[in-house]
Amino acid sequence: MSMKALLLSLMLALAAGPLAAAPLRILAFGDSLTEGYGLPASKGLVPQLQAWLDARGHDVVVLNGGLSGDISAGGRVRIGYSLARHRPDAVIVELGGNDLLMGFSPEMVEGNLNSILRQAGRKDRPLLLVGIALPQDRDAPLREEWAAIWPRTAARHDALLLPNLYQPLYDGPRRSLPGLLQKDQVHASAKGGALIVETL
Repeated sequence: MSMKALLLSLMLALAAGPLAAAPLRILAFGDSLTEGYGLPASKGLVPQLQAWLDARGHDVVVLNGGLSGDISAGGRVRIGYSLARHRPDAVIVELGGNDLLMGFSPEMVEGNLNSILRQAGRKDRPLLLVGIALPQDRDAPLREEWAAIWPRTAARHDALLLPNLYQPLYDGPRRSLPGLLQKDQVHASAKGGALIVETL
């Protein structure tokens, strides 16, 4: 276990105990998937993660730093402002999906993610990097190149890693997948979001 992961585990354990002086503040920084696009306010990813932590007795506040339509270059610009505004103890970074849809190169995305994690990880903040996978029916070499971004970037910044945000949706029966996505078949539904939260 990395030092930052160990620190986050310790922070969560203390946040569940009676001696916690102030809630642990976790910034969820990302795009529409983080923001909760298309869902009722209480059913987005961040509110569901907050409810999951509350139900287990953790004194934690999850701060929504999601921005619909954002790309990794935009995140690179706004991460400093988000850190100053929210003053988080730990940061979840979920960006890259829109870059993928727009056909930006993996190299560019990786460079932007490195900048975001470098800024977010200052003061030894624990980090969790959440990846986005290229669909299985796409070009295999590009898919492999894209998949390699996440573990390489996480290792470079001593971050915890969830390689594919959507993996929990694909782990179940294929017939259940439509109900785990919204009508656009891109964004997770409230039910799909609940599965993602369990993995997060």
